[in-house]
Amino acid sequence: MIKLIITDLDGTFLNSQGSFDKAYYQKVRQLMQEKEVVFAVCTGKQCERVEELFGEELSQEIWILGDSATRIKHRGQYVYESLLKNALGLTIIEKLEQIAPDHVVIACTPTAAFIKTTTPTDQAKMVRGSYAVVKTVDNYQDITEDFVKITVFDSQKRCFESVLELDAFKEQAYIVASEAAWIDISNAGVHKGTTVAELQKMLQVTKEETMAFGDGLNDRELLETAAYSFAMRNAFEEIKDIAVFITKSNDENGVLDTIEKILAL
Repeated sequence: MIKLIITDLDGTFLNSQGSFDKAYYQKVRQLMQEKEVVFAVCTGKQCERVEELFGEELSQEIWILGDSATRIKHRGQYVYESLLKNALGLTIIEKLEQIAPDHVVIACTPTAAFIKTTTPTDQAKMVRGSYAVVKTVDNYQDITEDFVKITVFDSQKRCFESVLELDAFKEQAYIVASEAAWIDISNAGVHKGTTVAELQKMLQVTKEETMAFGDGLNDRELLETAAYSFAMRNAFEEIKDIAVFITKSNDENGVLDTIEKILAL
C-alpha cells in the first residue's frame, strides 16, 4: 500500500512554464487525503520558493525537501538540514570561478541565496524563479555562514565538463551535474536519496510503501528510494533505465495522472 508519494519539481511535477494544474492537483489531493497518503516534493528550489508555488494553505500540508534536498521543512518549520562547512564551500566557489568566470554561482545559506552583484539581469531573474530570498554580494568570500548548497548555472552548458574539474572535492562534498546547464553541490553523502531516507524514518514508511517521480540525473538516488519509481517521458535516458516505470511527460500532467490512476485502483 502506498503511504508516501514524493516528486521532483522542475521537469517532473512542474510543466515547461514552471507551474502546475492547480485544479487537477486539488482533485488528486483529495484522493491522497482519503487514502491517507503523504505528499512530498524533493527539489533544488529554495523551500520558501516552494511555499510560494503551492500557496500558504497547500504548502502547510506537504513535506518540502528543498535546497537540493539538504533540508526538510514541514508546517513552516525545518525538521532536518545538513550543511556544507563555510571554509570548504568558499574553496569550492573559488575553484568554480576559476573554471569559468561566466558561471552563475548561487551560494545558498540558511538565510538566503547569494549571487554576485555583477550577475546579468536576465540570469538574476532566472535565479529568482527558484529562490524566494535572494541577496547580492560583491565577493562570495564575504559570506560567513555555512552553506545549504552551492548551485551553478552555465548558459553555455559546459557542466558535464566542469564537474570533472571538481574531482578533488568528491570525497568532501556531493557533486552532481543534473544536466548540461546545472551543477549541485552539497554536504558529503547528502543527496535526494539520503534525505528521502530521513523522511521515511520520520514517517515510518518503507521503500515498498513509497512512490517517486523524477526526470534529471540528480533524481537517480530519489528513484532508488521507492519501489514504485517513475521516470517522466521527458527524462534523461539514464533515468528511464533505472526507473521501474515510465509515465507521461511533465507537460501532460504525468505525475498527477499516475497518482490518480494508481490510488484509484
